[in-house]
Amino acid sequence: MSLSPSPADAARTPHLRVRTQELADPGDLVSLVPAGRPAEDVMSWVRRGEGLVAWGRAASIATSGDERFADAESWWDALVAAADVEDEVALPGSGLVAFGSFSFRNSSDEGSALVVPEMVVGRRGGRAWLTTINRTSDRLPDVTPALAPTGVEARDGALTPAQWRSAVSDAIEMIRTGRVEKVVLARDEIHVADADIDPRWLLTRLAARYRDTWAFAVDGLVGATPELLVRSEKGLVTSRVLAGTIRRAGAGASSEEQDLALAASLARSSKDLEEHEYAVRSVEAALRPHCSSMNVPDAPFVLNLPNVLHLATDVSGALAGGASSLTLAASLHPSAAVCGTPTNEAALVIDELEHMDRGRYAGPVGWIDAAGDGEWGIALRSGQIDIENPCRIRLFAGCGIVAGSDPVSEVAESVAKLSPMREALRDD
Repeated sequence: MSLSPSPADAARTPHLRVRTQELADPGDLVSLVPAGRPAEDVMSWVRRGEGLVAWGRAASIATSGDERFADAESWWDALVAAADVEDEVALPGSGLVAFGSFSFRNSSDEGSALVVPEMVVGRRGGRAWLTTINRTSDRLPDVTPALAPTGVEARDGALTPAQWRSAVSDAIEMIRTGRVEKVVLARDEIHVADADIDPRWLLTRLAARYRDTWAFAVDGLVGATPELLVRSEKGLVTSRVLAGTIRRAGAGASSEEQDLALAASLARSSKDLEEHEYAVRSVEAALRPHCSSMNVPDAPFVLNLPNVLHLATDVSGALAGGASSLTLAASLHPSAAVCGTPTNEAALVIDELEHMDRGRYAGPVGWIDAAGDGEWGIALRSGQIDIENPCRIRLFAGCGIVAGSDPVSEVAESVAKLSPMREALRDD
């Protein structure tokens, strides 16, 4: 990671004064975010009560096109080099930190963003801290409970469920004729409330119900992703690959036994194992140039979430060459888990069949610190709050399609993947 900005960059780079100090246990992180902030200035990366929440905007950059990752990283390098940082905690995520959200496609109208907040509260391994950026006060603001959305109405997105089922059928035919091996098709829904949607409400619900996911918010994109695209920490790189999904049995006296049977069938499913292998292979190929050694398990395990079961594989490696977590995320995107195989042709099939701009859905989302360490997930199980009309949110879900896929089952899987965000919008 270069820490020497050009003279032109230095002239326009904000000078940030950063202070991180130890904090007594602040309790629930999400509850600390104050009310009244626009959705785009609320940030979160929380799993099992640990992680980061933040608010405000000390500095930010919007990028787009083929160079969206590189442009954001160049800006970040210059910002880090110019900052004055006092960090008494010295943990990943303390000191100067930025939150990022990047578009799935380089042609997306929504672009990408890297945001440095004004205040960050973090917790890790029993230690908590407060970071202030360009602020004279280090007092946490008073907070009020988030309000549930009211009068929420759902509308079809680019395609109705029936139209999307037909698109899946078309994709299966393309696979069978040899155009692609796998393609991931997504669908969207529009939900409109009576008043501005409070991202804190969504985060609170998601973090409580889906504790094994990362509850995230960056620049109006809110969700709970089960898929860690990459974590880079002190030379160790890890990535969690999810591909292959089955809906859980649901509530009931026999649901536990049914879920065990479903997990066993998922682990034996040739269709799902094939889909998973494509995804693991693409992650391994992207990370290997950055690693001196790698560990890729021979078989996946079954990850249990409240709504679905996933085939999962944790890939790890020893970092070589000093690439930042953002560089690694850019190298991994898009993986076969969110695009398909081969990548370029699968992307063309997506353009033909989805009839929508995914925006930042299925793009990298996460954070980076001044050392280049950070965590980046794939923006799944998510929704984009409309910045111009915060009463409106667009939800997304996607499914991996291979030769053995069934269109009706894929629609059911998409409904299961939409359920976390649908539920988060309800007051019950």
